[in-house]
Amino acid sequence: MNYRHLTEQEINVLENNSCWSEDWQRVMVAEDFRPNYFHRVMFYGDIRLGSFDKCVEVSKNFVKHSGINDATLRNVIVGDNCLIEKVGNYINNYTIGNDCYISNVCTVETTEGATYGEGNLISVLNEVGDGNLVSFRHLNSQFAAFMVKHFDNSSLKAAIRRLINEQIQRTLPDQGTIGDNVKIVNTKEITNTVINDGCEISGASRLSDCTIMSSQEANVYIGTGVICENSIISDGCSITNSVKMQDCFVGEACHISNGFTASQSVFFANSYMSNGEACAAFCGPFTASHHKSSLLIGGQFSFYNAGSATNFSNHAYKMGPMHWGVLERGTKTASGAYLLMPAYIGTFSVLFGKLMYHPDTRDLPFSYLMAYGDTMYLIPGRNITTVGLYRDIRKWPKRDMRPRESRKSIVNFDWLSPFSVGEILRGKRILERLREASGDNVTEYNYHDYVIKASSLRKGIKYYDIALRIYMGAVLKRHALEKPITDVGCGNWNDLSGLLLPESEEQRLIEDIQNGSIETVEEVIERFNEIHDNYSEYRWAWTYKMICDYYGLEEITEADAERIREDYIAARRAWIAEIRKDAEKEFTLGDVESDVLQNFLGQLDREVDFENQKLYM
Repeated sequence: MNYRHLTEQEINVLENNSCWSEDWQRVMVAEDFRPNYFHRVMFYGDIRLGSFDKCVEVSKNFVKHSGINDATLRNVIVGDNCLIEKVGNYINNYTIGNDCYISNVCTVETTEGATYGEGNLISVLNEVGDGNLVSFRHLNSQFAAFMVKHFDNSSLKAAIRRLINEQIQRTLPDQGTIGDNVKIVNTKEITNTVINDGCEISGASRLSDCTIMSSQEANVYIGTGVICENSIISDGCSITNSVKMQDCFVGEACHISNGFTASQSVFFANSYMSNGEACAAFCGPFTASHHKSSLLIGGQFSFYNAGSATNFSNHAYKMGPMHWGVLERGTKTASGAYLLMPAYIGTFSVLFGKLMYHPDTRDLPFSYLMAYGDTMYLIPGRNITTVGLYRDIRKWPKRDMRPRESRKSIVNFDWLSPFSVGEILRGKRILERLREASGDNVTEYNYHDYVIKASSLRKGIKYYDIALRIYMGAVLKRHALEKPITDVGCGNWNDLSGLLLPESEEQRLIEDIQNGSIETVEEVIERFNEIHDNYSEYRWAWTYKMICDYYGLEEITEADAERIREDYIAARRAWIAEIRKDAEKEFTLGDVESDVLQNFLGQLDREVDFENQKLYM
């Protein structure tokens, strides 16, 4: 924008409106500036003012003319058509965009050395450990998981931190900024904070050293009593009702409310936190906590719903409208041991009202542990055929509230993938070896310190086999019947907090960062996106080999494909039948109403429609 000096007439108007400047020559204005709408304003330092010729809506159907009233400004740039009034202390060292409304605030200031929350070291998984994650505005769940997972690789850690620091230095503003169409009202203190377009801040207590990545497509709302320090908040978030947050990163479309307290934690993609507390927690996509007594500490979660110790319900809650206590994909302890199965549902037990984790059962996914006296019974594969899992498969994609242009974190919703199916294959082999070792004429099998009843073992093998056949048939429908064009994906697979990828691709990324082939943060993020874009081909390479191994084939012919399709339909119908039995069993217990059951069974009846759809799994 081109600025000019004030005219003598304009200065006279301002002074007659009780405005004052320590040096009017340092107050520069837009060509069409009008001084009429400035009252009781004090100017210090270098001031730049836009044009003020429109009205601003301060509440529904209530508009006031733009201008500045009752405020002290020092070294401030104000864009066009803003309304700034009732600034109790001052606005110092700030750039304010167009069409903003700022009213009844105390202090808005940038101080020397401000970093706006970027470059902050966060220690997750270990609340007293070294910072293993660097927070910056373009962080996503994949990059965060990658940093945490490979923290012990000193050369990789140094390279990543160099890339991030270079990125921060290139983009760090000279002073705090407030974007276009921002509304800040009834707020006490905003210090060293970048506030992007479309953000609304109403009644916050303090924002200090923060970056708020709001946008017109996915605006951020920060409400009453919020204290947020040294943190970054991404597009589409809502932070309300006396939340206290320090040294955190909040990803897209997260909702944090009702006195939730968080420190040294990260939250990604549609996470929902209310009432409880998080410390050193890595909360990947779709992590939820609702209860006052819930503490997420030192763990890594995703697709996870935490309950309190006294009301932790297992995943067999069935058809009820509420969804509590879900233990899902990829939860780790600080030591790296899995608390839950690396699939949608993990292994857990409920004993005397308390949740108990069992890392050494991670090779049997979708399982339960039940305690009877001093004996722990393992029920392998049970969750594959529950109503809860069936509902989860369909609900998560519908709950992604992020606009497409604001989706930084990658979320792969496949419940059966090379990652989870690889665990199923291992689990099935374990059960088969147990049966081979002890024979069929026993009532119980021992696995580590757990007991598997013979009936549970047989059902576990059956359930795993159902899942395998559903997976193979569904993938086969998505690909032309030809050999894979790549070998990438044929080995083990990993889950980087929502991104399902071949282990070889993760290793290639490590090597490219270490040897300098990747030189910027943007290139790292592009690599994650490239891997996700190639997921289908990588999955096909893995699945083609898996199908050949499973059926004892050298290659897949049309006749083989027809057999696989028939097995897929049979397995899928068996799966739906088991889920139907699970629903009807719950109804007989009196836990749900008849109309709820009938609606659910009607949904199951329509499942046959999906059998011939090529893009359904």
